[in-house]
Amino acid sequence: MKLSFLEPLYARPGPYACAYVDTSRDIEDPETANDLRRRHVRDDLTAQGADTATVAAVAAVIGTDRTVPGRHGQAIFAAQGRLALVEELPDPPVRDLAEFTSLPDAMPLAVQHAPDIPYAAVVVHRADLRGETGAQEELQVDLETGRWPISRVTPGTHSCRRIPAADWQRGVAQVVGELEELADRGGAEVIVVCGEVWARGVLLHRLPRRLSERAIVAEGGAGEGDGGRALLEEELEEVFRGRMAVRDRAQAETFMAHRARYGSAAEGMGATVAALQRGQARSLLVNEHTEFDARVWTGPAPMHIALSPVDLRSFGVNAVEEQPADAALIRAAVGTGAELVVVPPHEEPRLADGVGVLLRYSDTATTWVS
Repeated sequence: MKLSFLEPLYARPGPYACAYVDTSRDIEDPETANDLRRRHVRDDLTAQGADTATVAAVAAVIGTDRTVPGRHGQAIFAAQGRLALVEELPDPPVRDLAEFTSLPDAMPLAVQHAPDIPYAAVVVHRADLRGETGAQEELQVDLETGRWPISRVTPGTHSCRRIPAADWQRGVAQVVGELEELADRGGAEVIVVCGEVWARGVLLHRLPRRLSERAIVAEGGAGEGDGGRALLEEELEEVFRGRMAVRDRAQAETFMAHRARYGSAAEGMGATVAALQRGQARSLLVNEHTEFDARVWTGPAPMHIALSPVDLRSFGVNAVEEQPADAALIRAAVGTGAELVVVPPHEEPRLADGVGVLLRYSDTATTWVS
């Protein structure tokens, strides 16, 4: 998974005010709940020494995601009185968190983007013709592209068309053409088709082979779903549970092949820090649900990361700070152009300390090359 969406965060110098908040709207009075959250976030950040303008920038955004229904959250980052990054979270945090720190904790946000699978979803169902006197029976086709799971709260391109049921055999060609264009544009790895059995069967039969090979039929999906949420959200949840993106799976398999041949030289906290320090990491691999209790030392630049202050100072870095490992690892990955591969609980590899790297190249400090 590419991490370019985090680049704006690190483009602004710190210190940073960071907030992860539950802004779900499936409760009795979400506005009152969000007002309370704003007060708590303000109080927490102020108590930690955040300046008034930065606190206000964070608080002003909390709960502004009113167009997103249901259960979700927000990740908000600000620095020097201005917002640095605001993202919707498919899953709200277990508990609200507000921190004022020199290094933003972006790992929870990055993990919520995984597995970042590009897909296209298609629903074919009988159109609702209530109130349309004399209307002939029609089929409604909803198409949507997205990247799972972030599309749960930020859906992609959506289109809707109606075709007379009697003309479906001819009209389906238009649907196939539009689906093909959307799938190619979004690089869809999976085509999820749902809805009326006969109509979807005709659609599947007309798909070109390169799309039909990626097609999965899902049951359910009688309607187009809630606005602001992914089309076929429940069905997609079932399809993608435990799945990795094709690119991520390939990188995980490459890592395992190299580990089998050369040993574990690029897994564990020490080896991972050393590779990021040298800009060697093609990808940072993390086992999902890993608790990063370790602390590392960092300097002003992304590659300024080490297990001790002595290590950093040996490279001529004088301004060093102790930081949580996850915040430092994700900054180093973004700053060196590395990708993130989040490995689900039942997938391989299982990594020492829950973390490892797929290397770009080798030097005297490493034993294998990607």
